[in-house]
Amino acid sequence: MLNRRVVLGSLASTAALGPMILSSRARAAEFNIKFGHDLTPDHPMNVRALEAAKRISERSSGRVELGVFPSNQLGGQTDMISQVRSGATEFVAMSGVILGGFVPVAAISGVGFAFADYRQVWGAMDGALGKHIKSAIEKAGLVAFDHVWDNGFRQTTTGTKPIATPADFAGFKVRVPVAKLWTSLFEALGASPASINFNEVYGALQTKIVDGMENALATLFTSRIYEVQKYCSLTNHMWDGFWMTGNRTAWQRLPAPLQDIVRDELTKAIMDERADTERLNDSLRQELEKKGMSFNTTSYPAFREALTKAGFYSKWKTAFGNEAWDILEKSAGRLS
Repeated sequence: MLNRRVVLGSLASTAALGPMILSSRARAAEFNIKFGHDLTPDHPMNVRALEAAKRISERSSGRVELGVFPSNQLGGQTDMISQVRSGATEFVAMSGVILGGFVPVAAISGVGFAFADYRQVWGAMDGALGKHIKSAIEKAGLVAFDHVWDNGFRQTTTGTKPIATPADFAGFKVRVPVAKLWTSLFEALGASPASINFNEVYGALQTKIVDGMENALATLFTSRIYEVQKYCSLTNHMWDGFWMTGNRTAWQRLPAPLQDIVRDELTKAIMDERADTERLNDSLRQELEKKGMSFNTTSYPAFREALTKAGFYSKWKTAFGNEAWDILEKSAGRLS
């Protein structure tokens, strides 16, 4: 079991050196795989990916080496998916909402206030909705794993005031990732969203380019957002997961037994990371309060009602199509 102290502290320096360590061994490998993502070195996803890299090397007798590159070392998420499509990078862990810029239906898991809890999330993503999205990713010429990494339910932070009701979003300048669904969600709530890549967020908050941001608690902690934000409102406005997406040509170069090793070990890492992230998100409120953040809860039904009145759900039902929307509602309940 990976405890919070290990995830957030003692492995940080080792995780940060991961690409350097793996690259020195990778020169002798028969198959070298670059895996990029935008989370910090001490985030559970990076820690578990490094563990998987070690197991892959051992099980393949050094034939396969996985280099893990956190913190946008290979570029922002939109850059990395372009690299994967061209073959410059083999794998990226990418938010379904951002992947939606290339595979539109991948964004459906991020519909605002769709999922109430993890039971609904995993019922959908490990079930019919996940299969539907994976099929679309593969039709777009990419490889996708059966299961997704967990980035948790996303909360709203501000430097000026807590967000308690939908009305509190009026005129609020909020950083969102570069994706239409995020922009649409906050516009429907009356906010003024600004699309900024994650590696630029801390500075944007520090210089007051934006009033606040939204992300999962684990990311808020590991990225030290508490240094530039005072309030954290538990809006749970979106669940966010990262698809393990790869270049098909590179994947097909691997002999089937090596594909099995990579798939098995990364799937184990994904499942371990899910448990880590859920535990962290359950405990990090206290940690963030110690760092000076103030927390408040919100009314989930009030935000759903506001989005319905704004036409948010009907708009995205049309965008995603009836088939995908019906699959979503089987897990999330009626949205439109």
